Amino acid sequence: MPLALLTTSGSGLDPHLSPEAIAWQAGRVAAARQLPLEKVQALIDANTQRPLIGPPVVNVLALNMSLNQLPSAPRNAQL
Repeated sequence: MPLALLTTSGSGLDPHLSPEAIAWQAGRVAAARQLPLEKVQALIDANTQRPLIGPPVVNVLALNMSLNQLPSAPRNAQL
């Protein structure tokens, strides 16, 4: 488990997480939303901010809003 998920940022006080922490959860998010993993990974990349100084971060709220705009597969669809 990435350390960022156990520290203050992972507790919900900061809207940003590291791309590694987000990627660690991508499989579960894809399964829960019935989306292809590749689509979730593409959205993670699209919502990753790469500042000139400091490490890359993902705005979790922006990522969730992007995910919410995608249609999920029907609940009874075969995967």
